[in-house]
Parts: sequence; C-alpha cells; structure tokens
Amino acid sequence: MRRRSTGSAAEEEGDDSTVPPPLANAADLISPFAGAGASSKLDEVTRERDSRNIRSTARQIISQHTHELDRRKSTDQRPSTARSRRPSNTNWRPGDARNGQIEKKGDTETSLINVPSEASATDKMADARQHARRSRLRSPWSLSLLTFVTTVLALFALGSIIHSFSNRQLDTKGCRMSYMRPSFAKLSDFDTEHTRFASKYSVYLYREGMVDEDTKVKGVPVLFIPGNAGSYKQVRPIAAEGATYFHDVLRHDAAAIDAGARNLDFFTVDFNEDITAFHGQTLLDQAEYLNEAIAYILSLYHDPRRSERDADLPDPTSVIILGHSMGGIVARTMLVMPNYQANSINTIITMSAPHARPPVSFDAEIVRTYKQINDYWRQAYSQKWANNNPLWHVTLISIAGGGLDSVVPSDYASLESLVPDTHGFTVFTSSVPNVWTSMDHQAILWCDQFRKVVVQSLYDAIDVKRPAQTKPRAERMRIFKKWYLTGMESIAEKTLSQKEPTTLLTLEDNSNSIIPQGERLALRKLGESHKPRAHLLPIPPQGTPGGKRFTLLTDQKLDKPGESGKLEVLFCSVFPLHPGQSATLFSMNMDLSGDTSGSTRLACKNAASDVIALPASTRTTKRPFYLDEEEEVLPFSYLQYDLEDILEHQFVAVVDKAVDPTPGWVIAEFSDNVQSHRVRSLGLRRLLAFGMKIKLPPNRPMVAEVKIPALHSSLLAYTLEMGNQVCGEDAELFTPLLRQYISDPYESKYFVNVKQANINLHGVSPFMPPPLKHKAVQDGLSLQFWTDPTCNSSVKISLKVDVPGSMGKLYMRYRTVFAAFPLLVVTLVLRKQFRVYDETGIFMSFIESLDMCLRQSLPLMLAALTCLAVSFAQASSAPPRAAGGFWGWRGNATESQVDFTKNDLLVGSQDPFFWFMVPLIGLVCVGVVVMVHYATLAITYVFSIVYSWVSTKPAWLRNEDKRRATSPAFAPSTPRRRVLTTAILLFLVSTVIPYQFAYLVACLVQIATCSRALRFAREARSNTNYNFYNYAHSVFILMLWILPINLPILVVWVHNLAVHWLTPFSSHHNVLSIMPFILLVETLTSGKMIPRVTSRLRYVTSLLLFFIAAYSAVYGVTYAYMLHYIVNLAAAWLVAVHSSSSSWSLAGLSTIFESDTNENSRKRGKTP
Repeated sequence: MRRRSTGSAAEEEGDDSTVPPPLANAADLISPFAGAGASSKLDEVTRERDSRNIRSTARQIISQHTHELDRRKSTDQRPSTARSRRPSNTNWRPGDARNGQIEKKGDTETSLINVPSEASATDKMADARQHARRSRLRSPWSLSLLTFVTTVLALFALGSIIHSFSNRQLDTKGCRMSYMRPSFAKLSDFDTEHTRFASKYSVYLYREGMVDEDTKVKGVPVLFIPGNAGSYKQVRPIAAEGATYFHDVLRHDAAAIDAGARNLDFFTVDFNEDITAFHGQTLLDQAEYLNEAIAYILSLYHDPRRSERDADLPDPTSVIILGHSMGGIVARTMLVMPNYQANSINTIITMSAPHARPPVSFDAEIVRTYKQINDYWRQAYSQKWANNNPLWHVTLISIAGGGLDSVVPSDYASLESLVPDTHGFTVFTSSVPNVWTSMDHQAILWCDQFRKVVVQSLYDAIDVKRPAQTKPRAERMRIFKKWYLTGMESIAEKTLSQKEPTTLLTLEDNSNSIIPQGERLALRKLGESHKPRAHLLPIPPQGTPGGKRFTLLTDQKLDKPGESGKLEVLFCSVFPLHPGQSATLFSMNMDLSGDTSGSTRLACKNAASDVIALPASTRTTKRPFYLDEEEEVLPFSYLQYDLEDILEHQFVAVVDKAVDPTPGWVIAEFSDNVQSHRVRSLGLRRLLAFGMKIKLPPNRPMVAEVKIPALHSSLLAYTLEMGNQVCGEDAELFTPLLRQYISDPYESKYFVNVKQANINLHGVSPFMPPPLKHKAVQDGLSLQFWTDPTCNSSVKISLKVDVPGSMGKLYMRYRTVFAAFPLLVVTLVLRKQFRVYDETGIFMSFIESLDMCLRQSLPLMLAALTCLAVSFAQASSAPPRAAGGFWGWRGNATESQVDFTKNDLLVGSQDPFFWFMVPLIGLVCVGVVVMVHYATLAITYVFSIVYSWVSTKPAWLRNEDKRRATSPAFAPSTPRRRVLTTAILLFLVSTVIPYQFAYLVACLVQIATCSRALRFAREARSNTNYNFYNYAHSVFILMLWILPINLPILVVWVHNLAVHWLTPFSSHHNVLSIMPFILLVETLTSGKMIPRVTSRLRYVTSLLLFFIAAYSAVYGVTYAYMLHYIVNLAAAWLVAVHSSSSSWSLAGLSTIFESDTNENSRKRGKTP
C-alpha cells in the first residue's frame, strides 16, 4: 500500500544532501501528485516512469558512494513511491490508520493545496540551484558575512548601552543609614467578617521599641502600602522616625501641640509580597481590601477600649496614605473602587510610583485598570466647579528617586498628565532641601535624611482638631511645597508679604552703614565692629529698567525672631513711633543706636522663613551631601526675592549680631534680570556638532542663569566644564555652585565646587502622556550658577553632548521594546521561510532566511517605520484640537482636547530629532534574535545528543529492522492520547490554571520536538528531515518571544499557590487564547510537516505574519499583551493549513478511540 506524504517535493525525496540536481528534480516531478493526495491511473503510470528514472540515477550515484551502501541498501532497491517508508519519514508522520483512511479516499482532493502538475525546465534549474545552495548551507550553525557583521554591530551597540548605563553619567549615592527598634501588632480582629481577603492579607500597627510600645491608637492614622513584591516591614524607617521625632521634639513644643500636632499611628499592610506590577486583578483586589481596612482602622478610634485620644477631639474620618512603588497606584485605585468611603482619603504621598503608565503592559487587565484610574482622575480635575470634583480635597505628592532607580523609570512618576499644580506635583529627591541625592528603588524608604523630611512634612500637615485630621487642602499644598521644593520654583510661595512687622529696629540718624544704591554688600568676616551692626541696602523703586531682584548668600544660619545667632536679615519700612509705644506693637525690639539722641526707627519683618538651603560649596566639599562617616556640613543660606515681592519696604537690613570677630561671610545685592538671565536658542543638531560656550564677565552678578529650551529630552546627557575662578589677592568666599533644573517635573541637581559636571535630566521622555495643559514652547534645561562676585575675573563654561553617556539613558526608557520589536524580526524571517517553501519546497533554516531578510525586507520595513515615527513625533508636538466633535473630551467643553495616548505608538518619541531610534532598536533586536537563535540551537543540540544516547538501539536492530523500530522515548503518541491530553489541558485552563501555564507546557513540548527533529536531521541528513526541523525550530523561536509576555502572570499564579491562596484565578481562563498553540504543538509532535500552499491562500500566511510584524513594532510596547493574541491567530491559521492535508470523516475520527492493541496489530500486519 502506498503511503501519502503531507509535504513537498523535498519531503518525498529520500536521499541525503549529496544527491545531485537531476535526482532532486526527478523527485520534484513526483511530489505534486503525492502531495495533493490523488491516486488516479494516470498518476500511477507517471509515478512508475519517474521512479525508474530516479532508480537509474540513484544507482550511478550509489556506485560512487560505496561507503554509504549499508545505510541505503533497502532504500535504493525500492520504488520511489515507497521512499517515504524510510525511518526519517516513518517517525514524522501520522498513524497508519489515518493514512489508510486517506488512501481510501484519495479522490477527495482539498482545495487549499493546489500544486501544479507539471514543472517547467526553468523550475528544474531553479530547484537545482536551490538544492546546491541548500547543500552548502545545510548546517544550522552556518552564518553569512552580512548576518555576522550585523550581529557584531548589534551586540556592540547593546554592549555600549549596558556599559554606559552601568558606568557613565551615574548619580552619586548619598543616603545615610537609618536605625530603628521595630515591633508590630497584628490587627487580628480584622477577619473574614470584614473582608473576603482576610485569609490572604493582614494589617499591622507599628510601634517603636523603648519609645511607644502601647498598642492603643492615640494620634493620626497613617497607612503604608508596600509595592510590587514589597513587605509590610518596609514601613519601619519612616514609622520609627515619626515616633522618635514626636517623642523627642514635638511633645515638648507647646505651640505645635496647640496647632494640632499629635503622634502618628502608622498602620501597614502585609500583602504576602503580592506581585501587582504584572497583574491588574491583584491590584484591584488590594485596593478593595484597603478600603475595607481603612473603614476598620477608623472604627478603632471610635472604640474607647482601643483608643487613647482626648475625648474633646473629633473622631478621625480620613487616613493619610503613604505608597511605595505600585502601592502608590493602589492608593489612587482605592478612590475609584465601589467600596471607597467618601472623603476617607485626602492626602497621598507616593515614592517611586509609576503614575503615568504601567511599568510593563504584559497583562490586559493592568492596562485597562491604569486607563480607568487615570481617566477618572483627569475627568475629576477637568470639572469647573468643586462640587462636581470628587477629588477636590485630595492632595497627591509624587516623589521620584531619579537616575539611581533602575526598577521603575522615574519619568513614569510624573503627575503632569493627571493632577494640576493646585492639587499635587512631582519632585525628585535630588531637589528636596537637605537631601540633595538620588535614590534607588528601595533606598527611598530608608534614606535617613529623606525620611526626616517626610515625617516633618506630615507633622506640619496634620491637625487633630479637624475631623479630616489634616489642614485644608491649600494649606497642605503650601506645606508640601515648602518641604519638598527648593523654594526657587515659580509656584513657590513667599511668606514675607503675609507677615506683620515683628521687630522694631532703632538706628543712629547719621549712620554710615547704608550701602549706596546699586552697590553690593560683601562681608568677609562677622563681628569686626565688636558690637551688633546693621547694614542697610535701599530697595530700588518700582519700574527700574531691566527688572531687579534681591539675592543674598551666606554660610551662616539666619536667625528667626528671638534667636540669638550671628546673623539676621530684616525687610524694613520707616515707622516713626512715639516713645513707649514699641513694646506694645512689636514682639522684638532691636536698638542699635547706642547712646546717641537722634535715631531712626524701622518696622521690620524677619526673612528667615523664606530661606532657601543650598549645599555648601567650598574647596573641601566634593558632594552636596555628607555621608555617615563624614563630618556634618552646614548648608548655605540663600534669599531670593523679585522686586515686586518687597516693594512695600524701603530697606533690607543685614544685621551682624556677632560681638567678636568670627568666621563667616555675607554677599547681598540687587541685580538686573537682564544681566543674570540668558536664553540660548540653539538647536540640538548645532549643540551636538559644536557644543555651547558661555563666558561669565568679571562684573557679573552673584547668580547667573542660562536657559536652553532645546535641551528637554531625557534621552540625552551632557558634560559641562567650568573654568577656574581667579580671585587675585583676596581669598574666594566660596567656590562655584551649579544647579541644573527643569520645571516639569520639579527636578534639580546640585554640583558643588564645580569644575566638571555630568548633566542628565528626566524631562520629555518616550511613551509619556502629554500634560494636562499644552505648552507651546518647552522650558527646557536651566543652569543656575553661584559664583563669587568679589573675584574680578571672567569664568568660561562649555557644554557638549555626551554621546557615550547618552547611550545608557536608552536602557531605562526602552527596556520594554525587547518584548515587542524582536517579534518584528522573527515574523519577517518566518514569512520569508514560508514564501520560499511554498515556491520551492525547501524550508530554509532560520539564519538563512534572516540573511535574506537583511538584504531587503528588514531594511525596507525599518525605513517605513522610521518615516512613521517622524510623522508621529511631528503630530505629537502639534497643539491639541479644540474640544467637541466625535472625539470630544467629556469634561469641560471650553478646554482644548488632549489626546493622552498620542505618544503610545512605535518608539514613543516626541521629537523628530530621534528618528534614528527605530533603526537602532531594529539593529539591536536583530543581534538579540541571532543570539537567542544560537542559544536555542545549542540547547536543542545538547538535548538531541542526550536523546540519541537514551534511544540507542540493541545490536540486533541495526539493519533492516532498525529502520522500522521506534523507541518509546520518541515514538509519536497515539491520536487518542493526544486528544485526551489536549482536552484535559483545556479543561484545566477553563477552570483552575491560567492559560499561561498551558503556554509554558507547549513551549517545553516544542523544544522536545525540536530536539528530536534535530537528531533525525543529523542522522538521516535528508531534505525532508531538515525541512521539518527548520519549521519546528522557527515555530519555537516565535513562541519563545511570546513567553516573556506570559511568564509574569504565571509567576503571580504560582505565588498565590505558595501563600495558600487557593481561590481560582479570576482572569486568564480563555480557552481560545491557548487552543491554537496547543493544537499546533500537538500536530508537530507527530512529525507532520506543514503542506505547501500554492494557491492564492498562501498570501494569507504572508499577510498574517506581516501584520504581526507591523503590529509588534507600532503597538507592541504599549499593548504587549496583544502580541500573544495575534500570534495565537497565526498559530490557528497554521493548524488550519495542517488540517487541510487530512480527510476527516466520522469513521476516521472513530479510529482515534480504538484500542492500541488493534492499532499495533494492524501495523504489524503491514509489510514494506
């Protein structure tokens, strides 16, 4: 009985790679009929005639290759129609019963497989050339020169990016260690009566040992939410500082207690280190649990047995939220949940939380959850009236760690697209006064200088006399701006104008301490007069040309009213008073008139509350901060006022209160904004080519600022060099100090004693949504220099792009492209393989197809995507359209519509300057794909060797019987077993396990199939076996790039099992999401090569793979979870192509469930 092949001409050819072209072409004449399943009389005659030609040619060749005679003996004496009985084919085809059914119904030819019945001489010659080239490139390890050079360049680029990220443009670590004595009290009463998650999650109350060990609640509730895989114990540093600060400082401060300060009760949640970054349902579960936890926490304050609060204080109605990483996103999600208790949250402080977009988009649920949350917040703040805004009383502060955070890109912490300045802002830790350092993802929780700022800002914001336990929203925002911003931002609020005069300053009438208008006050030493002395700077009148501002810098701490330090700065107005009235009108009386009769009285306000702390910059300082083992360095004190802020006063009085000569210096001046502010409007291309040079003149003001609007991208890094500050005879008072800053978000970095500085920023970043309010022009990067103006010499400054340092900035912003862009390469390679296979019957190796793609399709694809990226970038920079129309924003119709998804596509760039990102990413992904290909090849090679050892035959099976013997280790399973296995797996997917687990199983089965296919290809060395191996290998490579998208969900499921949370997964049970993969893998385990498609339907395969390639590049980064579904669609199509070669019937299906005994007896009854 003749066996039918499901493959091509190359499949039916039974000889190895040394068969010359004539034999290959003869085989090509046979295969169309066998491949189509026809069995007419004409076919029989044609087959016999062609088989005689093949046998005669084969005998000639075999006489020249006598060393292979034993191996081919029986094959050479057999008709060509029986060649498919060779062991390489027997093991890679369906069961005999199925073939028997096909044989009986040979007249039912499928319409999908349409192979022409004649081959022209031109086709023969093409096939001959194809076969000769196939013989040369048969080794799967072969590599063309083009592919080798491309891979080397790609690996060099990838290595440069990683090396730059690890070694260049690095921020210095400056956190000091924190210490605590923690203890936790579990709230065991919060059980299943209150929440359905009681068996999985739990809540604890923190208490600091030896400070506050009472487990009763007594102050203001604060809830800490850990992040992705975070521990409830991460609250320790901040909670310990909160308890210690109140115990050591605030409880002794009567004014603070009267203002509403009380102890902070820190609660923390044990999520069993749940993984929220990858699974949206887990995030929603946590938010639901936390709303129930807040209701329970607030109830504790109503219970006299659990509370020690003063009876006259109102019961709390809200809880302050501290969220770390994904805990900050959970905090924002709580306000969207149905079980949220209105106004139970009004203050949220998040640390390293990715607000703008999900860190990874591997899960559809988390992408939808992010969209739902962000749309809710944007919609709320778009309302015109407060009554319509459910978030009107909520303040949200997002604090980012900066460049040292390698877990979450700090760009994602931005609130620009979510919250207006009236309700929140984003700030970097390097901007926070007295912190001045970047922090990694975990250090932001335990950094000593930062936790002090967080705790003190919370104590300033609380007020136990109000039911909400916090001050009103506007006052909270002022407090948070004071603690977290530098004080030099445009939204920073000065308190001077809101104060009343508190100090009466009395001076001599003929005092010579008034500085002439326009001159600078410079004190090199304090206390030289051996008595207190006031230096008066007259305030210029309004309307002075150029615009004026007052600046003062000193290395001394400025005294508040009533303090007895060395220096005090007052803003004074002439205030003639009658004798005896001063004591009743002013709390402080400073009489510097001595014994003289005539005197001038000034009513003054103290400026200490507006002091801006700057890191000290001297010859001995190296960093803005000091470390644990270093001596404490006191910061500089800096005052800065625009003329409009101080016009109501006549003088600035700098009072030197030292009575003995002491070290210390002061510089104060009024400077023109025209002189101190410059805007350099040069483009990135010019800066890249020539750099930028600045020269500060000798008669410069103390503070100079240079703004460069073109420098706003977070993908570029720069190097700044500053010349020496020559001071002549007098020693310099301080060395140059540099502050680089941007305004959206608020990021500042300081460089002390600066000679060279690495400039990098978190400005405009890829994939980031646009801000709520469109800006026509970006503010860009600003550089602020403090130089000693008493040094009468110019200072030269140069700035240039650091190209190697910029490479490392791509890592954090474009890590996720490796989940999408390599799929572009793999699908184009697979598309080329199928096109050549359908035309010639040769299924090329993966690397050979990649070489062909590198010559045409990949460069064309990348060129088209580059043009598309430039178009997207230009559209992104265009102003938003007016609201209304079909896509109108549903909020306030008077505002412009903002498309918050316009930067989601392709490489997410908002600047056409970065057109080269698409070719660069494409190049790197080609190299990565090549390396993954060879790594996979190496693994399958090792497995195939092990497989050969395991399946070694006994000596008596080495001849004729060896060809027909099949080892149990690799024999194809019966159809019945495959159907039952598939059905059980699909049933489990629909009920218990997520489909990602089934996908992992499919990948493991596929690598086993590849290993077996490689073993047969190495032993038999026939085109048939190499075709199947190349096909199985390419399918496995395709599946391998989808695996990272599925693994995170699988990790979440395994984690849930590990914590004994046995509730079935509430998502990812769609059987259709995995069935095509399972069917395809099961089909390949039978060794069944996919049929050639020569009808017009072959374009379906090509178009489908091209669509996957285009989608993965354009949408893959933002919607990575969709890649599984569209590749799943391609797998379904391949299954359909496979099934087209089989004639299905009820009788055929019934044979699947026949006993193995009958099937085996039927096989034994057959003879070759």
